[in-house]
Formats: sequence, structure tokens, C-alpha cells
Amino acid sequence: MNKDWIADEMRKMQLQIVKELELLDGQEKFNEDPYTREEGGGGVTMTLANGEVLEKGGVAFSKVFGPVTEVMKKQMNLNGKAFFATGVSIVLHPYNPFLPIIHMNVRYFEMDNGEFWFGGGIDLTPHYIDPKRAGVFHRQLKEICDEFHPDFYNKFKKGADDYFFLPHRNETRGVGGIFYDHQNDTTILPKEKWFEFAKRLALSFPKIYAQQVQMGINDTYSEQNLAWRNLRRGRYVEFNLVHDRGTKFGLVSGGRTESILLSMPPQANWTYQYTTELNSLESKTLASLSKDIDWVSM
Repeated sequence: MNKDWIADEMRKMQLQIVKELELLDGQEKFNEDPYTREEGGGGVTMTLANGEVLEKGGVAFSKVFGPVTEVMKKQMNLNGKAFFATGVSIVLHPYNPFLPIIHMNVRYFEMDNGEFWFGGGIDLTPHYIDPKRAGVFHRQLKEICDEFHPDFYNKFKKGADDYFFLPHRNETRGVGGIFYDHQNDTTILPKEKWFEFAKRLALSFPKIYAQQVQMGINDTYSEQNLAWRNLRRGRYVEFNLVHDRGTKFGLVSGGRTESILLSMPPQANWTYQYTTELNSLESKTLASLSKDIDWVSM
């Protein structure tokens, strides 16, 4: 299992996920946009816009390599002279405010000195938090984690709580999920099993989101709900531009800006000192944007 084989498998995952998401949307198809990177490698960005369910969807595959720059050494604490990175990342922005934003990323990183690691995860960002729907999501992730190691869900759930957090707002990005990075301990899992874990997560993604769509697609909404959706999208933008490691790595490694910023919503708003009404759905959502909630039991 070498790095090029892993990259080929990542590309196959992208195509399978796109196929299933097209069936889920039921109206639009993904457009394919291949690109090359001057420093080495490239990728394929696949996008869907103005579908039946999805206002915007992006499924990106990348396979990039090249010298480690001084900026990369400083920001990412890399020790080798050259790197190789491949992965698949997804962000979906639905029309309906009662359907959640969802993100998934699986990636593999290798240095010329032989060091390697896996990273990734899935997290859910509802515009309106429904504890029962969040519980369904987390139980699905726990089931996958438990197939590989009994400690994975609790460990990686905490990783998501800590990572998908906006300290300047003192709120989580959504209801979390699982997140792991720099995983290469072969005493826990052999390298092949780490890859299988990533593949299991990636190929489960369409089914996980399909269940969220099924639970919320018939919820009716108002202009007020859409305005709240756009405010919550604004929080999503804040996190991705200020805190997201993948965005930072892509920019400092000379990645393709259009593909790196694929996660941005088609429309987002910011309102100065926005306040919610007491006991409203909006205020209840804000009250649920906290770490360490036991969503599995919901």
C-alpha cells in the first residue's frame, strides 16, 4: 500500500460519493474541474449548484506533492524536505434551513523521511439544532468507530468538540462529530487499517447525510428562517477562514484557491449585535453550541 495507491483509492471514493449525492439531490449533476499544481500534482474539484436539495455542494480530490517551504515548516512544524498529501473533502450547503450543513474530510500525508499520518472526520452544522437528529448522526459515527477501536468515538468526538470551536464566539460550530489528525500509531491499528477506517467514513458519508435529509426535507420554512440560516453560515465562514487547518495548509502550500475555498456557502450574512427571542428555536440552538454534550443518548 504505497502513497500513489492510496491516492487512486481516494479518487475512487470521490466518484462514488458524487454518484450517491446526485441521486440524493435528484435534480442536478456535479461538474468536474480537473487542475494541475505548478509545484507538483493537482486534483479534481466536483461541484453542484442550484439543485433540488443542495444550493451548493463540493466534493474535492487532491494529490499534491513538492518541496516543503519555509512557510510550511513554520506553520505546520514539518521536518522533511518534501511532502505528499492526498485526500477527499466535502461540504454541502442545503437550501432548507432545517437541513444541516455537513463536512467530511479524509486525508493521507507522507514525508520524504518516511513519516506518515492519516487525518479526517465528519461534523454536522445544523442551522437549527434538533437533539434527536443530532443523536442519530452521532450514533452512526459511534457505530463506525466501534468497528475499529472501542476508544475511537470518545477520543475523536472530543477532538471534534475541541477543533470545531470558535473561541471568539465561545461556541461550537455545530453539534460536532468526530475529528482526528496525525494518526500513525501502528500499535493501535496497522497502516492498512487506518486507511480502511478513512475509507469506511468516506463511503458512509452519503448515507449519513441522506438520513438527515429524510428527517428534515419536509419541514416548511419562512424568510425569518432563511435569514437565520445565513447568519449561521456566517459563523461557518468565520471558522473556515480563521481556524481551519486544511484551509491554512492549502493556502501556504500553493494550492488552488478556488478549490480551497470550496467550503464557503453561496450566501452568508452578518448582523451587528443580533439577538434572539427568549425560548425561540434560534435561542435554543445557541444554547446547544457547547462542548461535551452526550448526543448519543439523545
